[in-house]
Amino acid sequence: MASVLSDQMSGLKLQTKTVGEDRIRKAKERNEDIAVLSMELPGQGKPFNCSAGEDCLMGDPTVITSGGVTYKNEPWHRECFTCTHCQTSLAGARFTSRDDKPYCAECFGELFAKRCFACSKPITGIGGTKFISFEDRHWHNDCFFCAMCRTSLVGRGFITDQDDIICPECAKQKLM
Repeated sequence: MASVLSDQMSGLKLQTKTVGEDRIRKAKERNEDIAVLSMELPGQGKPFNCSAGEDCLMGDPTVITSGGVTYKNEPWHRECFTCTHCQTSLAGARFTSRDDKPYCAECFGELFAKRCFACSKPITGIGGTKFISFEDRHWHNDCFFCAMCRTSLVGRGFITDQDDIICPECAKQKLM
């Protein structure tokens, strides 16, 4: 993996220390976005300009002389690599992208994720969060319970009663 990164970045003459090589490989296999942090971007013989362009937070010139982030093979100052929505720094943080624009996990969830039918909070899937979907409704595992007896319905059968979901036992009681 280090050699793949090295080959892709060879024209930039970067000095990098690869940390979490296994994590980078897994992210690429899953087609996840990754940003490679580097403590030294030399700019030796070739200017290394921040991809933020006119929006660069470091002023003019936008040349990166030390520290930086490479995202989608583009260089950024650590300070300029921010969430598209809230402008929080993403350097070293968990993030994802949509339409090639990076978002912090919180903004992505608020803007684009499905909402839990029970609690209305976003279902992001970050950290392996499991959820249940039925027709056009979605629930966090922790929110998927019988509307009458409050028993978890994860992995169990259930009956729909208009907007409610109920366990078979409560459905029988309701019919009596």
